[in-house]
Amino acid sequence: MNVIIGTMRNGTTATLRQPRLFAAVVSSRMQCSTQTDKPVVAAKMPFRVKVTAGKRYVWCACGHSKKQPFCDGAHKTKAPSISPRHFTPEKDSTLMLCACKQTKNAPYCDGTHFKVIFQHLVSSVKKAFKMNNF
Repeated sequence: MNVIIGTMRNGTTATLRQPRLFAAVVSSRMQCSTQTDKPVVAAKMPFRVKVTAGKRYVWCACGHSKKQPFCDGAHKTKAPSISPRHFTPEKDSTLMLCACKQTKNAPYCDGTHFKVIFQHLVSSVKKAFKMNNF
């Protein structure tokens, strides 16, 4: 569910949980931003990362971080309901960290990105058919 948060010029805020109503409420007196409670796909393939034993890492779970696959705090404004995942490896190794943010084994890749790639492919094919009026 998308949540629209608007800040009035006088500093008060308005929260709308039904974006359809948003068009009726927006005026030149409001500045708006969109927040989501679902993660966005940061990349379609996992990140291969060398990690150090005993070092604490913070994996981005929302997909908004500019420092993927690690958190830069972007969730605080773009997806406040999604918290990053903290993990500490037991040994030095190279890990495959999830980039599609759909894994059931966070922060590790479990192959779910293949489903994300397939969904993107189906969507692209449907758009191509609509454009060509088939």
